[in-house]
Amino acid sequence: MTTPHSPTAETAIPAWHALPVDDALARHEVDASNGLTEEQAAARLLRHGPNQLREHPGRSALARFLSQLKEPLVLVLIGAGIVTSALGEWVDSSVIFGVVMVNAVIGYLQEGKAEAALAALARAIATEVTVLRGGRRRRMDAVHLVPGDVVWLSPGDKVPADLRIVSGKQLRTIEAALTGEAAPIDKHPEDLSADTPLADRRNMAYAGTTVVAGQGHGLVIATADATETGRISGLIAGAPEIATPLTKKMGEFAGLLLWVILCLAALTFVIGVLRGEAMADMLVAAVALAVGAIPEGLPAAMSITLAIGVSRMAKRRAIIRHLPAVEALGSTTVICSDKTGTLTENAMTVTELWAGGEAFTVEGQGYKPEGALSSDEPGPALREVLIAGALCNDSALSHENRQWQITGDPTEAALLVVARKAGMDEGTLRHLFPRRDELPFDSARQTMATLHDIEGQPTLYAKGAIEKILPACTRLLTAGGHELALDDGGRELIAAAAAGMAARGLRVLAMARRQVAAGSELTEQSLDTGLVFLGLAAMMDPPRKQAIAAVRTCHAAGIRVKMITGDHAETARAIAGQIGIVKDAAAAEVLTGRDLARLDDQALMTAAGQVNVFARVEPEQKLRLVRALQAQG
Repeated sequence: MTTPHSPTAETAIPAWHALPVDDALARHEVDASNGLTEEQAAARLLRHGPNQLREHPGRSALARFLSQLKEPLVLVLIGAGIVTSALGEWVDSSVIFGVVMVNAVIGYLQEGKAEAALAALARAIATEVTVLRGGRRRRMDAVHLVPGDVVWLSPGDKVPADLRIVSGKQLRTIEAALTGEAAPIDKHPEDLSADTPLADRRNMAYAGTTVVAGQGHGLVIATADATETGRISGLIAGAPEIATPLTKKMGEFAGLLLWVILCLAALTFVIGVLRGEAMADMLVAAVALAVGAIPEGLPAAMSITLAIGVSRMAKRRAIIRHLPAVEALGSTTVICSDKTGTLTENAMTVTELWAGGEAFTVEGQGYKPEGALSSDEPGPALREVLIAGALCNDSALSHENRQWQITGDPTEAALLVVARKAGMDEGTLRHLFPRRDELPFDSARQTMATLHDIEGQPTLYAKGAIEKILPACTRLLTAGGHELALDDGGRELIAAAAAGMAARGLRVLAMARRQVAAGSELTEQSLDTGLVFLGLAAMMDPPRKQAIAAVRTCHAAGIRVKMITGDHAETARAIAGQIGIVKDAAAAEVLTGRDLARLDDQALMTAAGQVNVFARVEPEQKLRLVRALQAQG
């Protein structure tokens, strides 16, 4: 009989996100207030192994060298070299084997460099985590985690394994590496329906993602290769090697050449014997003809040419593992690309502002505070929006090692960057207007508020979702800095501006303020009514300029570009339009992971050929899409 905590029982759970927290804890036989005992942890470590991805063993040096000799044309050369050696033609034999060795050494050295580079990329730095063991918190290497451990999460932590969230207070993670969604994800412990897609499982935290805000703890439900990241690693390792167009053509050419040479050599031998020549002499003549007809320099020339291509790609920071693969790039007809960090910057950036009834655009990308606002001199309303975004903010922006880096929520960091672009440094603002109290961001409230002394007057600044901020506002700050009563017309104007931003794939935050009585403390009721609406800040993970040019070049070369991302459909559609993957973003068809799950193989092949944007797609579905395209040639 299977024990409750055996591998079979644990892996039989269809959906941890669908289980209530108590049930998940019970299945792992653990108490959330005490965690596992050291004895339980040791036994499970023996059963499940260390919490690290299994390194898929590469080929040995000998196997890598011998693989260079498997090409059909090289095999023909080896055969010719053996025959010439048997006939005592040592010069010819030496030349043939010399060419074979040069070809093999070039390929061996190049693949060795690529393997070493990939191994360096895969080598992970050890991560320390806070674990509850025997009722006490302790720091330990994440490699010793086991299913059933209770792990505490804080801002800046890298999630060490797949976790079922047990509790969370304003807990938010960045899951771009797994799902492609650049914006932080709010986490909570409530159970979800079993069919919830991976990217929408708010009660799970996955290995390799990062905590950017809040506190919480989670139950380890999978480690090492059993995690979602481990499954992706397994899919990649299990992908079959596909012959490149060059290797296919060379195989066909070598086969044809071999038969032609053998036929000519046999014909030469037969004709010579029929004419009365000695059979031994005609055998030597036939072999000489065969050896002379083989293009000994072709394999070496091909290897050298491919090695030059690989070297050029390496200068562009692209690693090519096998030499023939570099030629396959020139035969590409379809490119499937992720979005976040590939087509986009993977850095939230404020691109539009709205204040006092006016819209403003912002130049620049990423976290570098360079780029101008469309207003040379921000008016009172725009200044208040920028000040609110910088003060009602827990993130930090720093310049280290000649790079701009952020600490905290990327959405909040984007607000600091746009304030700096307008000449407002958050450090100076925080010194002039010190924080006296705060209401941290809450996923249910969808709002954050801070209290500051502004020229001796306690002032509340709030930022959050427009559907939460706008109903609590009774007045509007005009472009000139005056407060007017907010009527229905004003609310419709603000809602229309926000809707327009959202339709362009932007994430919209609303800003508001309110003066409060001296000595007051912030409470939930402080945000219920009486706020002054300041304006809107709209941001996105912007497309890379290089990506736009690359897509244009691909289309000019007849190559189709398809976006396959885990991000939301509207965001994917907007980015695809800006980059040029689709001409009309509003009319572009977008298929989601749910849509793909309902398609059989034939329908998927049709969809893969016709549709250029796929969103909310899980890793297995990405592989299925690529195979559907390969099946069509």
